[in-house]
Amino acid sequence: MTEKLRRSAALFVVLVSLQLAPLAQGQRDVSRESARASRQWVRDGVIYEIFPRVFSAEGNFGGVTAQLDRLKGLGVNILWLMPIHPIGQEKKKGIIGSPYAVRDYYGVNPDYGTAEDLKRLVREAHRRDMKVIIDIVANHTSWDSVMMKTPEFYVRDARGKIMYPHDWTDVAKLNYDDPQLRRYMTDMLVHWVRDFDLDGFRCDVAADVPTDFWEQARAELEKVKPDIVMLAEADKPELLVRAFDLDYSWSLHSTLTDVLQGRKPASSFREVWESDAAKYPRGALRMRFSDNHDERRAIARFGEPASLAAEALMLTLDGVPMLYNGMEAGDTAESGAPALFERLLIFWPIAERRPEFPRFYRQMIALRKTHTALRGGELIWLHNSDESRVVTFARRDATEEIVVAINFSTQPFVGTIEAPGGASFADITPDTPEPMKSDAPPSERAARTRTSGLPAVALDAWGYRIFRRQR
Repeated sequence: MTEKLRRSAALFVVLVSLQLAPLAQGQRDVSRESARASRQWVRDGVIYEIFPRVFSAEGNFGGVTAQLDRLKGLGVNILWLMPIHPIGQEKKKGIIGSPYAVRDYYGVNPDYGTAEDLKRLVREAHRRDMKVIIDIVANHTSWDSVMMKTPEFYVRDARGKIMYPHDWTDVAKLNYDDPQLRRYMTDMLVHWVRDFDLDGFRCDVAADVPTDFWEQARAELEKVKPDIVMLAEADKPELLVRAFDLDYSWSLHSTLTDVLQGRKPASSFREVWESDAAKYPRGALRMRFSDNHDERRAIARFGEPASLAAEALMLTLDGVPMLYNGMEAGDTAESGAPALFERLLIFWPIAERRPEFPRFYRQMIALRKTHTALRGGELIWLHNSDESRVVTFARRDATEEIVVAINFSTQPFVGTIEAPGGASFADITPDTPEPMKSDAPPSERAARTRTSGLPAVALDAWGYRIFRRQR
């Protein structure tokens, strides 16, 4: 197991413990409070996570800039760059090192280019009405960090030895009891927004950094640029009251894995959603995702049809969906494992063999952008005739009502949905499968034909259907 995977496992244990006993971990009950108000572009957003090292053959900022038009066409509007800073020295032979072991927060990784290259990327993204945020690893640094010259910046044990967080031996933990460290980190965040015109940050292990630091830093950042977004890699409700716009829906993600791998019924999605809603501040935004840089690729974990069913859920639930680079091509990263310590390029040509993947992402994101209920409508869970396999819910606002049905099983579903009464619904499911050849047998064409829906619905294995009516 790589060091980063061990870190991910430890983080999962921490997050689960926070979920099960938040008050026991020193968190306050914020369920009766309101979440901070976020800008409309955040609420309407589709986030795209980019690992510059593997995103292009060049492996640098220029390789990202060259694909901005394609990303714009895909429909994403918030680009998240994984850490762009110089990384610490990894002592293992042949290992590049994890970008989450930062050596200098003020520097730019020379492998990615220069500061001017990054500024050009941001300018070109803004010219296309896309926002850019960068990863900030505020909880810890590499052991050869430029900050090591200030001993007070680090947490030490009783013998004076610098400590590492959890079991992450490749990094050293920062000391937020020190006012100078807080000032250093706040000034650093302001620097990136002021001097690079960035639009905010994705904050690594945000729950391990004191909440009051994030709140104070947010206030300082908004003096420079009020229109920013802050994304917390955390499942800590109090962070969304004043500091962050949104966080990770980790519990939903782990439930997704359990359902798709047969350990839990599909009804678990509703259970975990309701559990989270009960503890989070009112109006809280959650980031929805089926894939990220800490996991084996979703397509490797679940298979091709199941990975698309998973993403159909993420793109139609409430909250803000996130795509990890290469998902839209059906990339498996060879073994499917994350490559945080090596360079394992995304294999973009695989989209030619899996054309349904780019078609799915373009059309599903376009559907989300077209319908206000999918972006900001309330979510209402609906019963169906087999809730162990099928998830059904409605998204509703003042103008429209949309019903979503997704089959999370290997067997077709023919059954009924507890559809809201009133006018009939129209089927608006995008035609994402690969087009059939003109000489396809009639039986195949008949199977592709949509049946009339609601309350009776037919779904293929791993299939989904989306219906709409005006209000």
